[in-house]
Parts: sequence; C-alpha cells; structure tokens
Amino acid sequence: MNRILITGGAGFVGSNLAINLKNDFSSSEIIALDNLKRRGSEINLMRLNKGGVNFVHGDIRNKEDLEAVGAVDLIVDCSAEPSVLAGIKESPEYVVSTNLGGTLNTLEMARKNESSIIFLSTSRVYPIKTLRGIKCSETESRFEILEKQLLTGVSSKGITENFPIEGVRSLYGATKLCSEIMMQEYLETYDLKGVINRCGVITGPWQMGKVDQGVIALWIARHLYGGKLKYIGYGGSGKQVRDALHIDDLYRLIKIQIEDLKRHNKEIYNVGGGRDVSISLLELTQLCQKITGNTIKIDPVNEERIFDVPVYITDNSKVQKATGWKPNKSIEEIITDVSKWIIANKELLEPVLN
Repeated sequence: MNRILITGGAGFVGSNLAINLKNDFSSSEIIALDNLKRRGSEINLMRLNKGGVNFVHGDIRNKEDLEAVGAVDLIVDCSAEPSVLAGIKESPEYVVSTNLGGTLNTLEMARKNESSIIFLSTSRVYPIKTLRGIKCSETESRFEILEKQLLTGVSSKGITENFPIEGVRSLYGATKLCSEIMMQEYLETYDLKGVINRCGVITGPWQMGKVDQGVIALWIARHLYGGKLKYIGYGGSGKQVRDALHIDDLYRLIKIQIEDLKRHNKEIYNVGGGRDVSISLLELTQLCQKITGNTIKIDPVNEERIFDVPVYITDNSKVQKATGWKPNKSIEEIITDVSKWIIANKELLEPVLN
C-alpha cells in the first residue's frame, strides 16, 4: 500500500484513521481529502500535518478533485453527510450528491486505478419501521432487546447482517445502502477488492458532536461547558439505547482488514460496540455527571421524531468470527476519554462544542 486515500479525511473518523495509518504504515503516503464543510474539521488540519498526513482540500462530489490526487492503492471512504435528519426540512440535494454521487465518483477512481476500497456504511441502512418492530422490555434505565423475536436477524445480542432490509430508512440511510449496492457491483464487475462495514455509533476524542450526529460527544460537552439537553420521544424518559464504538477500536478492525483484504473481500460486516458497550441517554447522563461532577437541565419531550428508534445494538458475531476482533474500550472508558480530550482543549473547542 504505497498510497492510501482517506475521503472525509479531516472529519472525526477520517482524521483519526489517517493519523493511525501513518503511524503504522510509515513508509506509505497517507492522503486526507476533505471539503471542510463540517464545523470543527478545520481544527484537524493541524493534527493531520503533525501526523505526517498529506491534506488535499477537495470534494468527492467533484470527480476532478479525486483525479487530482492521482493513483492510489487503497481508498478508505469515510466521506458522508452523516445526519439522519438531512434533507427532511430542506432540499435533499446535498445528502444525495455527497453520499451517493460522491461514492460513485470514488468507485470510478477505484476502477480506473484498480484500487482496493474499504467503505464505511451505517446501521441506518436498516428500515425504521422494522427496527421499531423489535420486541423490547423496559427497565428502570433503558430498553432491552428480548431474546425471542418474530423478526429474523435480531436477538438479545443485537442486530445481524440478515436483518430485513426492505422499507424506508431515511434519505441518509438510503444513500448509504445505494452506495453499498453500487460498490458490490463494482467489486464484482471490475474484479476489485473491498469490504463494507455497517457501523453503529462511533465516538471518541476529536468528534465535534451535534444534536443530529455525535450525541455522546455532545452530551459530554454540555456537561462540561453548560447548556440544555433534551430527552426526545418515548415519554421523555431517555431510555432509548445505542451501542458505542471507540474510534481506536474501529481503527484496529480497519487495520486487520487492510492487512488481509483478500480474506475479507466482498464481505459486509455489522460493526459496533455490541451489548457490552451500549448505553441509554439516561445512563449517559448519569455517567457524565459522575465523570464531570456537573449536573445540567435536561427537558423531556414526549413527541418522537420521524426516524427515531428505541434501541439499536450491533451483533458483531460475523466480524468477530472472521477476524477475532472485538471492542476493547468500555462505555465508561469512552466517556472518560472524550471528557479528558475536551478538558485538555477546552478553549480551542469552545467555539465548536459550546
């Protein structure tokens, strides 16, 4: 791998992967391409430069920007408009042109240069109504997935790759699923190597959390800087649950896949923290209070949003069997890690996170 391109390379996921790749593959040229649209991504430019990563200011929607990079051996596609709410109250043009059009441009780059590709997809490819049909119990602090289900591909361990895929999933989820399908066609038609990772909630230091994406970093930032939060939907209880994956744990998997792409070629993996690294908003609040020593006002909002689901937990069985990989960092370690990062860079991050 003489040249590796990270699209979305100045974002949270892309910048962390790029810097780690340069550390482990020091003789390779690591290129981070980003349009710097997301607030806070400009802060990562200093980190990329210090880490020996070459930054290119470009947009995957423009094939000329990709062509200017030149031939690469591997593309790690982290580019996305990541909000599940994208396009709901505005034109869907940006989310569609970035997440689908941009992927098509990236795939064309891979075809022309015979590049391998690792595509970061999302758990949001699974349809909303079907996810809401998962049978759950309710405890004092969270919703729990029951073992016995009428649906295939789900158990108390979480959701597997054969969970039903038919149905509406949000414009964000639809663009990522369409990208998966096109990638599968390219891999088969042009004899390329690649793997698709359907990621759950990814978090860790250098995530510029917002209400619609990066909720764990946002929750911690509010407890450190002050401000209000809301428990939206499900009676305003805060019992909705997601699993969380530390960026360092995701990188360990990406490295495994890079080092043996032939073995993982054309596979689709669900990738997340799993049941052991999951948390409800209510539990997240309690941990933030414990770790930061601060308490803030959280307003209950009974009304659910169109794409909300009560619980999503990843079943990592397939990827663990194929690689031996599993998450190392606990939810408390994740929250502690993010808290320490914000405290250490409080003035730098305040314009973005506060």
